Amino acid sequence: MDAIVSQVERQNGQKTQSKSAGAARSGPVREALPVRGYEAVRRVLRDPGLRQAGFKADLVERAGRAVRPPILFLSGEAHRRQRAATARFFTPRAVKERHRPVIEACCDRLIGELQRNGHAQLDTMALDLAVTVAAGIVGLTDSDKRGMIRRLDAFFSPALATRHDLISGVIATVLGQLRMFHFHVRDVRPAIAARRRQPREDVISHLLSEGYSDRDILVECFTYGAAGMVTTREFVTMAGWHLLENAELRGRFLATNRVGRVAMLEEILRLEPVVGTLYRRSAGEEAPLALDIRSANIDSEAMGVDPQRLDPGRLRSERVGGAGLAFGDGEHRCPGAGVALNEAEAFLDRLLRVPGLRLARAPDLGWNPLVTGYELRDCRLEIV
Repeated sequence: MDAIVSQVERQNGQKTQSKSAGAARSGPVREALPVRGYEAVRRVLRDPGLRQAGFKADLVERAGRAVRPPILFLSGEAHRRQRAATARFFTPRAVKERHRPVIEACCDRLIGELQRNGHAQLDTMALDLAVTVAAGIVGLTDSDKRGMIRRLDAFFSPALATRHDLISGVIATVLGQLRMFHFHVRDVRPAIAARRRQPREDVISHLLSEGYSDRDILVECFTYGAAGMVTTREFVTMAGWHLLENAELRGRFLATNRVGRVAMLEEILRLEPVVGTLYRRSAGEEAPLALDIRSANIDSEAMGVDPQRLDPGRLRSERVGGAGLAFGDGEHRCPGAGVALNEAEAFLDRLLRVPGLRLARAPDLGWNPLVTGYELRDCRLEIV
């Protein structure tokens, strides 16, 4: 991946403005066929004959009939049916009327805590926001939220996943099963019990109406945890890092309206896609395709002049979205894209207006192999 970025820099004579490029690693654990460039990656994402091969798809396949595949791993008619049934949770109207008030209330709480304490960690605030909003959509609202945040944070930690010796592998497996058990007992099971008594307008209630077992629902909740909570935390933290360090960009962000702020956030996400590689596999093929999202999002044919430069006024090719392929494409395009953008816009708009706010410490930049993307930790803010 670094070679791709370096090649673009040489061609354009300008240093990339991506903060995460140095941490990006496209090499998967197993053999994979790389696919690079915007059109090539988008074509694969839109191919209905290919199926999901990332996010531990091999574990779901090995489980066989013991569990129903979560929506992330469905394809064809089964996927279309579930996607249509859950689409109501992510419509623009749902975002505006149901999720936006929750987002704004959470933002006000987090900013209030920051102002009272005089300091905070941006990545911790972002995770609190992401979990609060996603938990409401999924239905994980019948347990201690702060405890759930700690459990999810620990579960997706890559500390042992980056080591490949036998002992580390065994430890990682045992810890993963233990954390999944705690997540089930303390968070998922209470939510299921509450919705069996009284269904609500959320994902767990829908899954119960479809006859899903407790184990099936646990797997689905885990999937939403990876897709809707972990990735949103990194997006909000990365966008905040850019805006806190770039006074001119921050000024433009605060001076424009909500539509303009969302467009600026999409441009940051284009340059800093949280998930750097997506995987697809065709039936009968051993080696999956490794779709290089970062290369697609700095493809000059799609993104215009100086694609490695952060430019809120960028002129892209026709039918190329503001975030490029950072939210995926095709039938598995992230359904929560609108929710994530609303979270980032509402939170950062409030945060950056706090008088005396400054970045006390830039985050540590790491790599999470589960989502094949960067992670940011210990990003410290203070009010002076």
